[in-house]
Amino acid sequence: MSSRLVNWFKFSSPSTFYPLAGKIGFWSMVVTVVLLAVGLYMSFFVAPTDYKQGEGYRIIYVHVPAAWMSMFLYVLMAGWAALGLVFNTRLSAMMASALAPTGASMAFIALWTGAFWGKPMWGAWWVWDARLTSELILLFLYLGFIALQSAIDDPRRADRACAVLAIVGVVNVPIIYYSVIWWNTLHQGATIQIRGESSMDPLMLTTLLIMTLAFWAYCIAVAMARVRSIILERERETTWVGEMVKEGRA
Repeated sequence: MSSRLVNWFKFSSPSTFYPLAGKIGFWSMVVTVVLLAVGLYMSFFVAPTDYKQGEGYRIIYVHVPAAWMSMFLYVLMAGWAALGLVFNTRLSAMMASALAPTGASMAFIALWTGAFWGKPMWGAWWVWDARLTSELILLFLYLGFIALQSAIDDPRRADRACAVLAIVGVVNVPIIYYSVIWWNTLHQGATIQIRGESSMDPLMLTTLLIMTLAFWAYCIAVAMARVRSIILERERETTWVGEMVKEGRA
């Protein structure tokens, strides 16, 4: 057991994780392309028309995965940031920094597609609905993390400050999830139940899950590409980066 832990622990080093991130990123992008092609085809041509919302409901296949990823990535970012704060590991802080822009883009896509969905359904591009407002706060938390990272010159100090912000802000994630239960909102409740039968058509549900996996793979691929750039930037003075640059492997 101890030897296995040692083998896994070696990947906490940026120099060891760098090539692994390249492999993970490559195969994640391959999976993204395949799943996205299948998911989009099913979204437009296979999934049935909703009997209430008509064809306009199809934006759900982008809106919902983006919203799920925006919440999941923030929890993941906060987890990496906490590990970096507690154990002072360089790679943990780099991973948190790499996840922030992707999470911000997912939150923006969720809000943007939500506006397009809300206009024909609610008659307005935006309402101060509890879920919409808390999702907007999530976007601001992402942007605040990115801005704070850029505002502090010392990377170590920036990592600590951003870690505190991420950990404090994670309380917003359960608020987003449970907002439709805690408050009377325009936003519809959950149609997919972890326990119990889902109220969604099986074909619609299959399409949504494929699109969610495509978004998940995309987020992994982009995060791996970004963390490799961060590693090269922060480790540029080290011997292993210099040797890799000379060999043309960077």
